[in-house]
Amino acid sequence: MARKAYARRYSQAVFEIALETKEFDKWQTDLKKIVSTVEDAAFLAFLGSPKVHLDDKASLLSERLDGVNPLALNLVLLLVTRGKLGIIGDIAGEYQRLLNSHRGIELAEITTAVPLDDEVKGKLAKHLGSVVGKKVVLESEVNPALLGGIIARIGGKLLDGSTRSRLLALKRELVSPGR
Repeated sequence: MARKAYARRYSQAVFEIALETKEFDKWQTDLKKIVSTVEDAAFLAFLGSPKVHLDDKASLLSERLDGVNPLALNLVLLLVTRGKLGIIGDIAGEYQRLLNSHRGIELAEITTAVPLDDEVKGKLAKHLGSVVGKKVVLESEVNPALLGGIIARIGGKLLDGSTRSRLLALKRELVSPGR
């Protein structure tokens, strides 16, 4: 839980800097580059090692993150000194959520029993957008256990229209005593 709170706090600060400088896309790109750079477990272990001097870590990071905004590099160094570099992926994700919200975009995670083609995804995004009053971007996943239908998670809400959940509800209704 504390990890999410830290990530939220850092991403909020990053977003406010991006808002002031109007460099939303640059920060988004830089955060993605940082996340991909520190995904290497050996590199992450090197940066987390107390035996390695901070100056050595800083020079290696500057080399690997060439072209990244100096403030983004400062964020990485701050996280390294506080032993929290492992939350950079959470920071990037939360920044993306803040950016989407700022741009009036809502992310919808949908799960279906079969893959959807682009035309159906477009219609679904438009329909969900009319429900929430924002532009919707879909992230889709396939789970054959659903049997049919769709499950959508959007704006903190769960919309379950799967065949599996309907069958389970019908089963509960049929089995419940007193009906």
